[in-house]
Amino acid sequence: MSGDLPLSINIKEPRWDQSTFMGRAQHFFMVTDPRNVLLSSEVLDEAKSIVEDYRNGIVKPGLTEDQLWRAKYVYDSAFHPDTGEKMLLIGRMSAQVPMNMTITGCMLTFYRTTPAVVFWQWVNQSFNAIVNYTNRSGDAPITVNQLGAAYVSATTGAVVTALGLKSLTKHLPAIMGRFVPFAAVAAANCINIPFMRQRELKYGIPVTDEEGNRLGESASAAQQAIAQVVVSRIGMAVPAMAIPPVIMNALEKKAFMKRFPVLNAPVQVGLVGLCLVFATPLCCALFPQKSSMKVSSLEPELQESIRQSSPHTTTVYFNKGL
Repeated sequence: MSGDLPLSINIKEPRWDQSTFMGRAQHFFMVTDPRNVLLSSEVLDEAKSIVEDYRNGIVKPGLTEDQLWRAKYVYDSAFHPDTGEKMLLIGRMSAQVPMNMTITGCMLTFYRTTPAVVFWQWVNQSFNAIVNYTNRSGDAPITVNQLGAAYVSATTGAVVTALGLKSLTKHLPAIMGRFVPFAAVAAANCINIPFMRQRELKYGIPVTDEEGNRLGESASAAQQAIAQVVVSRIGMAVPAMAIPPVIMNALEKKAFMKRFPVLNAPVQVGLVGLCLVFATPLCCALFPQKSSMKVSSLEPELQESIRQSSPHTTTVYFNKGL
């Protein structure tokens, strides 16, 4: 070992206590920091090198503990936890705020005509498909056919929901029409995420013991993981798609907004961005990233396998994805 930093720092786990909501929130404020999107490939590769070297017992001379943790969070923001691959830029959680504030702001602004509803729901589901694929759990590949089926199903579901609700709200107060995009997004999340991760539901995701030793694959764990992600994603959308419509409904009656209607979209996007800066990490923190399940809740054949290979294990752990 070279350098003065001890090798006893556990960078396999987050810096903050993940058994508490506040600890998870601090962790995800770092992971979803939009500034990470601006980092160059050189910075990302350097962070990867620092993290991998440290895990192998090599410490860069002069490296401080804060620098190590900074490198770990830069690494976590850009590389998949199971495959180690560099993730697509717009699929990373650090891209959620800038991407979602633009798309959601436009969905909330351009909701009055059918072509606009169809276009922005399509854009949103295209983005969601990328995010869901990028942040899937496990290291198993997904086929082009599976990706295509998931994408078409989610996009169709979102558009049909949006158009159906739009027709139902024609005779209701104008404020109700503003909530159509949220209902469509919530419905689409319930379709998109399970479809994009259908391979996990069929073949399972890796489960480990407390030390990280792989014990097998479980479809039951995949069901719990996907359900938690769906709840988190819908939760992320609630503030961004529920608060700005109320504010904009009041603002549009003001004289300055009537005089400068071009401000509508930028103001809406800004309000959505403000909500997402807080909603994204806080909703990611609703459930632990390293989720757990009792061995007794797993598939019978996996339970038997674990009893034979690791008889003292009563709880298994898995990456729930994002």
